[in-house]
Amino acid sequence: MALMITEECINCDVCEPECPNEAISQGEEYYVIDPLKCTECVGHFDEPQCVQVCPVNCIPTDPDRQENKETLMIKYQHLMENKPANK
Repeated sequence: MALMITEECINCDVCEPECPNEAISQGEEYYVIDPLKCTECVGHFDEPQCVQVCPVNCIPTDPDRQENKETLMIKYQHLMENKPANK
């Protein structure tokens, strides 16, 4: 399950730096999450860090991206294998 940011986002900028996979970026109107990079922090933390810091609770699970913990771990491992060495 990747997460998504809803239109309730107030562009407060607190979620983007918390994402260990750099999956969050500024969209046209509000922040967005790249579902190909989002692992819900599996592999990094016990809880999604963006959800923990969001002051308006606008980061639910994306209903179009249903993934279990094992799938998220595989995605995490793939991201780490392809991460540039200088990051």
